[in-house]
Amino acid sequence: MTEIRLEVGYDEYEEGTRMEQLIEQLAAKPESREVVELTIGSWGQAYEDGPDTFMDTLIGHKDAFPALRKLFIGDMDSEECEISWITQTNLTPLLEAFPQLTSFWIQGSTGLSLKPLKHERLEELVIICGGLSKEVLADIRDAELPELRKLELYLGVDNYGFDGGLEDVKPLMEPGRFPKLTYLGLKDSEIQDEIAIEIANSPILDQLHTLDLSQGTLSDKGAEALLASERVRKLSFLDLNYHYMSNEMVKRWQTSGISVDVSDQQQSDDEDDWRYPAVTE
Repeated sequence: MTEIRLEVGYDEYEEGTRMEQLIEQLAAKPESREVVELTIGSWGQAYEDGPDTFMDTLIGHKDAFPALRKLFIGDMDSEECEISWITQTNLTPLLEAFPQLTSFWIQGSTGLSLKPLKHERLEELVIICGGLSKEVLADIRDAELPELRKLELYLGVDNYGFDGGLEDVKPLMEPGRFPKLTYLGLKDSEIQDEIAIEIANSPILDQLHTLDLSQGTLSDKGAEALLASERVRKLSFLDLNYHYMSNEMVKRWQTSGISVDVSDQQQSDDEDDWRYPAVTE
C-alpha cells in the first residue's frame, strides 16, 4: 500500500463522516507504515472549511507514516469544489511534521500561507490554483529549500487571487536561489508575456532543463523574446502548451529545432483581445 487517497463525498459528509476520522482509521492500520504517497481529496465543504479541521490529526499521527514522501492537499474536481473556492491555511506545520517529504502538492489558494517555508529534503513544490497571492510568492521567495528540483506555480488572475505583478515573480527567476532547481513552472498567468520577456535571457535558464510557461496568455510578443534567446535554445524542454500565439509563430517554433510543446492554440476575443489562462475559477 504505497499510494493512498482519502476523500469525503457529499453523502458521506452529510452522514457525519469527517476527514480526521479517515486519517485516524488509516493510521490505525499496520499498512500505514508503507504509505509513500498520501493524497487528501475533498474533505467536505472545502469552500468554508480549510485543512485546519484535520491537519492536527494528521500531524498527531505522523509516526504512523514513516515512509511518507509525497503529500497532496486539496485534490478535488470542480463538482466537489471550484478551485478558486478551496479554502487552505498555513500548511508549513505539515512540512515540519514530515521531514522526509520530497514532494508537496497543494490545490487551492484561498487563505494559503507557507510561512516560514523551510525543509531540508523537499525536491518538488507544486501549487495549483486560480490565483496566487503576492504573500505566498514572497513566502516562496524567502524559502529555505536546498534540495528543491521542481517548482511549479499556477499564478492565475487577479479576480481569483493573483494580486501581484512581475516584480513579485521576478525573484523566482534569480539564479542560485534554489541551487538544484532544474524545472521552473511560472504558468497559467495573465501576465505570461511579461514573464516570458523577463526570463528569456535570465541566467537561471542555464541551470534548468525544463521551463514551463504553459496554460497562460502567451502571445507572439512574449514568444518572440523566447525564440530569440540563446539560453532558451539550450533547454531540454520548453512547455508553451495552451497559448495565444499566431499560426505563423507556431510554425516558427515547429521549425526552430527546440524541443517545445506549442499545442492547444487558443483564439482571443477579436474585438477586445481578451485572453484567459487555462485555470481561473
